[in-house]
Amino acid sequence: MRLGVNVPNFGPTTTVEVLERWAHVAEGLGFDLLMMSDHVLVTPDVAERYPGPFHDPFTTLAWLAGRTSHIRLGTTVLIMPYRQPALTAQMAASLHRLSHGRFVLGVGVGWARREFEALGVPFGRRGVLTDEHLDEMRQIWGGGVDGVSPALTHHELPGPPVWIGGNSDAALRRAVVAGEGWHPLGFTMDWITDAVGRLTAFADEAGRAMPTLAPRIRLRLSDKPVTDSEREAGIGSLEQVLDDLERLRALGSETVVLDAYHGDPAELERPARAWRDLAIVAEAWAARS
Repeated sequence: MRLGVNVPNFGPTTTVEVLERWAHVAEGLGFDLLMMSDHVLVTPDVAERYPGPFHDPFTTLAWLAGRTSHIRLGTTVLIMPYRQPALTAQMAASLHRLSHGRFVLGVGVGWARREFEALGVPFGRRGVLTDEHLDEMRQIWGGGVDGVSPALTHHELPGPPVWIGGNSDAALRRAVVAGEGWHPLGFTMDWITDAVGRLTAFADEAGRAMPTLAPRIRLRLSDKPVTDSEREAGIGSLEQVLDDLERLRALGSETVVLDAYHGDPAELERPARAWRDLAIVAEAWAARS
């Protein structure tokens, strides 16, 4: 099982130099995947969690592709209803090709109602739009859309692997039908164990193969074990975190993405602490594996 890193691509102190340093730290520590989030407009509901400016993930990952050599690059997650699907398909396929096959397109339906309103996208149709956009993108990558030459899609610009983000049953079903992977975000180990059972049932019901399991978990190391019965995976002592990773591997996870941002914008000014925690986990996991 491989480990990835979620890199903050937002906030006034997340400069060009900081982003480049994040990439070099992640690749240097042996992480397999570097991912970042997506918002188009920093409306008040977005700003409560993620202060602006918000660097566009496609642009930023394309830039980082030229400053790294082998680490994979991805979105966790691109908000699918915000962009015209043919444009998204072209951008994703181009980035995948120009990075020599290193791109992973993680997608989701979105949650920030005011951002949807500002963009003129109906919040209540975000699930339907996501399904429609994914279907159209698949057709474009396969050369199946009227008026689009297969020579310019399937042969020239094959699409990247698609991970479906989200923790709802709708997201699980979407992962079975439209994705290579399921990318849940933040959970307890009891919840993910039950959810994998539901995912298996949905796949059997649809007569399809199980998607890859590729979760993203918070990383918060503590000096002492966390005894809260609702403790999320990735939060606690080093031994607890390593045990969570072992259990995720046993559930079939091929990749686990670690998110060391705790939600306090002040953290963005001192990324060295996140780098330290990531280094501790990377070294310990390598020794155990």
